[in-house]
Amino acid sequence: MDRIPILRMGDLLLVTIQFELHDRLVMAMQDDLMRLIAETGARGVLIDISALDLVDSFTARVIANTAEMARMMDAETVLVGMQPAVAITLVELGLSFHGVYTALNAEKGVQLLKKIRGPLTGESSDDTAGE
Repeated sequence: MDRIPILRMGDLLLVTIQFELHDRLVMAMQDDLMRLIAETGARGVLIDISALDLVDSFTARVIANTAEMARMMDAETVLVGMQPAVAITLVELGLSFHGVYTALNAEKGVQLLKKIRGPLTGESSDDTAGE
């Protein structure tokens, strides 16, 4: 079975979904992500869905549940890169990502995580450090 790659960047985990999801794959992603949060002590998770043209109700529910599970394990989740058509479809279906932070792209997602959690590993709280 294919797996969705999860990259570690300090105490941040980056999930980049590059292809359409099926139910088993999204559940495997959830399991892999929970295991990696426990193993690494990650404080933040970015889930990049910019390559997805469609998010069905099951996938939306799993992503929302994953964010809630991550929060219980002391990691905040930011969903990034949502396409306009995906947002429209989710709203029309009455689905939402309650309790899930969203950002337009990964850069803004990292900024949001820093605002929520403070500096990430290896970063100084003083932006001028090292100059």
